[in-house]
Amino acid sequence: MKTEITRMLGIQYPIVQGGMAWVAEHHLAAAVSEAGGLGLIGAANAPADWVREQIRAAKKLTDKPFGVNIMLMSPYAEEVARVVAEEGVSVVTTGAGNPEKYMEMWKKAGIRVIPVVASVALAKRLERCGVDALVAEGTESGGHIGELTTMVLVPQVVDAVSIPVIAAGGIADGRGVAAAFMLGASGCQLGTRFVATREAVVHEKYKECILKAKDIDTKVTGRSTGHPVRCLRNQMTREYLKLEAQGVDFEKLELMTVGGLKRAVVDGDVETGNVMAGQSAGLVKEILTCKEVVEKLVSEADALMKGTGIYE
Repeated sequence: MKTEITRMLGIQYPIVQGGMAWVAEHHLAAAVSEAGGLGLIGAANAPADWVREQIRAAKKLTDKPFGVNIMLMSPYAEEVARVVAEEGVSVVTTGAGNPEKYMEMWKKAGIRVIPVVASVALAKRLERCGVDALVAEGTESGGHIGELTTMVLVPQVVDAVSIPVIAAGGIADGRGVAAAFMLGASGCQLGTRFVATREAVVHEKYKECILKAKDIDTKVTGRSTGHPVRCLRNQMTREYLKLEAQGVDFEKLELMTVGGLKRAVVDGDVETGNVMAGQSAGLVKEILTCKEVVEKLVSEADALMKGTGIYE
């Protein structure tokens, strides 16, 4: 399944694993890359030394391309930006900001830069900055989200730019991959589906929550504050949404979520922790290896897309 994205990144399949904080560490990234996709290490708010260690650990597990996702609002973003250049990472994806000030350094290091966008305006702006491709992420995604759905965002971004577009948000099986290609995407990014894999170093209770999730089991906190986050409903979301409806100050609401993702991912606190997951959780029914996930995605999509001429 050859597309602009597979040729650009030197990968076998146009499948990218999302750079999820506390989830996307070197074991998962290496496993996805070994399976023929593109694995990502999620830098999130981690210090540069941790990111460097993760990159070197991933290189011991795979000689295939992998990348790092950098949250540009992180207090360590500048240091991490230098680390990925020094360590020779193949790809950098970015979120929560504009990577323009790092572009020259990354380009000199031969890094492909692929920001995540939630609007056409940002997509156009980043194309002018010289990025190599874009991830158009719909509101169906887990974690921090925009407003537009994948179905409407992807084709509008595809029409607005001349660089390859990777679709994200609500994709968990071959039907979603095929749909994304029909919308004009050259690849797909999946997060929630890769949480429920054997290689994901995530507490079993977190994985169980995803397997048990129904179609209506995600909630969005923080819409009124301008910082919407999608996660699975639990005691924390019920309390947060109740206080949010009462107009409680943003600072007090934020205190409820501090350390919540780590508690859920690492400690298995799925009641007061923040169980980030996308709406696609309702489509995930079993724990598989990353290789099984990638091969299943590709075979299902291929069966639906044969003869379309969309890919080689």
